[in-house]
Amino acid sequence: MRQKELRLALVCYGGVSLAVYMHGVTKELWHLARASRDHVGDSPPAAGVRAVYRDLLARIEGEHGLRLRVLPDIVTGASAGGINAIFLAEAIHSGASLEPLTELWLETADVDRLLDPKARPWSRAAKLWAMPLVWWLLRRPGNAVSESVAPETRAEVRRKVSHLIRGRWFEPPFSGLGFSKLLYDGLMAMAAETPEPPLLPPGHPLDLLVTATDFRGHLSLLRLNSPPAVEESEHRLPIGFRSKVPAQGGEPLAEPLELTLAARATASFPGAFPPLQLGEIDELALDRGREWATRSQFVERVMPVHARQGNAENVSLIDGSVLINAPFAAARAALPSRPAQREVDRRFVYIDPTPDRFGTVGARIDKPVGFFAAIVGSISAIPREQPIRDNLEALEKQTREAIKLQRIVGALRPQVEESVERLFGLTLFLDKPTPKRLASWRNKAQTAAAEKAGYAFHPYAQAKVAGIVDTLARTVLESAPALKLADAEPIVLRLREELDARGLASLVEPSGTASPEAIAFLRAHDLAFRIRRLRLIARRLSREWEADPSIPDEALEAAREAIYRILALYFAREGTGHLGDDFAVIAENVMSDPGAVLDALAERRLLPEIDAQAEQLLADALEAMPKELRRRVLLAYLGFPYYDVATLPLLQNEGLTEFDAVKVDRISPEDARSIRAGGTGATLRGTEFYNFGAFFSRAYRENDYLWGRLHGAERMIDLVCSTHPGFEESDCAEFKRRAFLAILDEEEGRLLADPRLVSDIRAEIGAARGQPARDETIMRAASETSSQVSSNSCSPP
Repeated sequence: MRQKELRLALVCYGGVSLAVYMHGVTKELWHLARASRDHVGDSPPAAGVRAVYRDLLARIEGEHGLRLRVLPDIVTGASAGGINAIFLAEAIHSGASLEPLTELWLETADVDRLLDPKARPWSRAAKLWAMPLVWWLLRRPGNAVSESVAPETRAEVRRKVSHLIRGRWFEPPFSGLGFSKLLYDGLMAMAAETPEPPLLPPGHPLDLLVTATDFRGHLSLLRLNSPPAVEESEHRLPIGFRSKVPAQGGEPLAEPLELTLAARATASFPGAFPPLQLGEIDELALDRGREWATRSQFVERVMPVHARQGNAENVSLIDGSVLINAPFAAARAALPSRPAQREVDRRFVYIDPTPDRFGTVGARIDKPVGFFAAIVGSISAIPREQPIRDNLEALEKQTREAIKLQRIVGALRPQVEESVERLFGLTLFLDKPTPKRLASWRNKAQTAAAEKAGYAFHPYAQAKVAGIVDTLARTVLESAPALKLADAEPIVLRLREELDARGLASLVEPSGTASPEAIAFLRAHDLAFRIRRLRLIARRLSREWEADPSIPDEALEAAREAIYRILALYFAREGTGHLGDDFAVIAENVMSDPGAVLDALAERRLLPEIDAQAEQLLADALEAMPKELRRRVLLAYLGFPYYDVATLPLLQNEGLTEFDAVKVDRISPEDARSIRAGGTGATLRGTEFYNFGAFFSRAYRENDYLWGRLHGAERMIDLVCSTHPGFEESDCAEFKRRAFLAILDEEEGRLLADPRLVSDIRAEIGAARGQPARDETIMRAASETSSQVSSNSCSPP
């Protein structure tokens, strides 16, 4: 049985009240991940749309021999998207339900609930001078309410818009503390329910990052040629969380007050909410009777400059979308050092409810841009959206480079394997692998690779050492915040001076091999090389040898488990957790005594001892392998230095990672037309009033939430179907129809503000309860969507 992981890095855009739509989309991703977990774990079948997703996964396994696991392991967002990213990440990590969040959006995401009590008009006479403006907006012929609001909700919308306009001006109308309380209560409601198992395998890393904007900013060091360094203002303030998923449900991703702070900060829309300051979360903790025990550590981590300067209490955070509306870069930064025991299909999936923000598609462009449109576009919309294109182009370039390196490695393989076989002869495959023999063979292969590389070995050695020094410097900086350095560059320079004094100014002997000093340094500190070598074997076990029918599945599974047990030994030596509490004192003296820091790192990592354990595990695993599999593992293990010499300088010290290509897929009303054509304009109501529309009507929120679920279901099925090119479009369309009907059945008793909402959509699907659907309509739309999936992929054909 071929096995594959569909790994999703989710990027949620800002969109104000369109957060309700995005919640519907993320809820379908949550259901799909639950179904995937249940399918792999052979759990009892569930009902509703979750059962449809599980049936889809079972169909792919039964008919196509592919067992697929869906893993949403990177979640980023900004503004309204940031809120949904936080709640989804908490559900993934803790196994909590997203259902309480649905009630939060539908019931409390309303102008009347969000308004600050001090901003409410105290009587009908309040702001009498504003009444002409209220009439002009709400009662004039052709006004926005009359043209775009359903008759049954016009009175509600007019009343709430009137309250908003006649409230206080020149101060934010919405309550910051009230918003924080709603977010915190939503997290607590999730935690109160009985948890399921987490949605990722135990020990798998989960990354969450949302963006915020430091309004006043802080000075950040920039290195130039002349002058050597300058200080410039930095306003970007990312708030990130990373955790390894526990084996059992119920453990939160982070302190709920910190998640609340992140959600409140990223969605602090300018003018609508007051900027967030730490004191607001302190007041929230006091009001809810919760102790914030990790406050100081959290502040030092997310506001390191302000914490060092002692002014963190005065930081004012506003909406993350002001500078970064779609944090693709944060998702890309989370990719390295992620374990993979199967073939990986990595997707970046971004939710964009309104791709055409200016209505330019099909609109007249010969009319001049209006006064307000020009102001809003130049200071808000255009600066937020243009970097998204830059990020997508960077991902496309990364994919092209990965494919180029795949070809390089593939072309090198025959020559590398021939060199290894010539170097060792038949003894390599006839002798029993022992730890001593493995160490001897490894050293011999590394020396031969250096000699065969010739002049290419010099830049390779420099790249290796430079990468190691950079990593060590970052470790020291993380361990010693008391150094109060803006970055690790001064530590890098000091460590290089120490290495030069130890004889590492030249790394290569006249013979072309590494010098004794360089070999000693690499044995003590080159953790990345060891991990890259094992990843090469893991990748081939999962992607290439798995397809060979001559190798038993049981042998491949045992080999994978052995390789990842060995990798775990080295992963445990990454970061600062194993260095001891007293290492901070040593690290703080790095500028005066860098040699002591290097020696302490070597003594506490003990990589040569880890090598001995690793080679014992590898020798035991090799002895249990079939002859052909043992031969291939040895050729990859001993041939790795040849590949590394060729690829490391090209990869700029990143080395061969588990990810070779990244594909990008979009979720938008424009991409999900199986039920209704017309995209955003034909389905969403929250786009009114500069995307604040859904805050004025529960009927709007229910509409956008339901369409979010339906569009999310359609695109989730598209994603799953695209993992296997042999999946028939008609089968994909049938699963979409079943998912749509299951969602309508689940929501029919909850969405009551518009009595016709569910029934009208059911009629559009052509599947009133108990009647067959018009499959040809859905199939035709599915075919259009299939082409959209291909066009949104950054991976070349």
